[in-house]
Amino acid sequence: MTIRARQDAIIRTLRRTSVATVSELAVEVGVSRRTVLRDIVALRDQGFVIHSECGPGGGLHLDPSSLQTASQVSVVEVFALLISVATMRDAQTFPFADVADAGLAKIERALTPEKVRELRALLDCLHIGRLSPLQDISDAGPVDSELLPAFELAFLQQRLLRFDYRDANGARTVREVEPQAMLILPPLWYLVAWDPTRADFRRFRMDRIGRPVVLDDSTFRKKRVPFENDVCPFQARQGS
Repeated sequence: MTIRARQDAIIRTLRRTSVATVSELAVEVGVSRRTVLRDIVALRDQGFVIHSECGPGGGLHLDPSSLQTASQVSVVEVFALLISVATMRDAQTFPFADVADAGLAKIERALTPEKVRELRALLDCLHIGRLSPLQDISDAGPVDSELLPAFELAFLQQRLLRFDYRDANGARTVREVEPQAMLILPPLWYLVAWDPTRADFRRFRMDRIGRPVVLDDSTFRKKRVPFENDVCPFQARQGS
């Protein structure tokens, strides 16, 4: 279950029950109490008014009126729209980019200040370039839908990301890295991360990443990604 799907499930549960405890919500969505508490904070930031009642019979209560004012669009959804428009514009395949920008600007103005800060933080991690015409893309595949929500949490909270990775030779490994940037070289998308075990930056093709998990018990400091000299030097074998 993605972060967005889990938070939507929490809201649905609060809608149909007058009061629900954190433990009940944790069982409902299959996560820890700590994760539910973090989701409640995020939902409040989105505009949902969720009251906490202590004592016997207490728990969490959703104010129905908050549903009228809460923004239904998430940071990661707006981010996905922005990078899609930016990618198509860079590839010169989107003749209506200006119209799309105007629509996205309206959406952005409807976001809460907290969401705007998160959106800017994600955009700061984004780099768009051009793929070398020598690069072999014959094996390019779809990107796991779980990846972008995992990136949202890992980038914004600076938490390590664990995932299964298949390299260019087909070898499979489990990696734990510090996500630093997203590099888009249409039609290939990359995660640029600091690999503590190798003490160096590594690029991972997103279509080769599977089963992403954000690690709650570890954080890292953001590093400067050395993109200045050459955003994407051609390599016959991408990834590590």
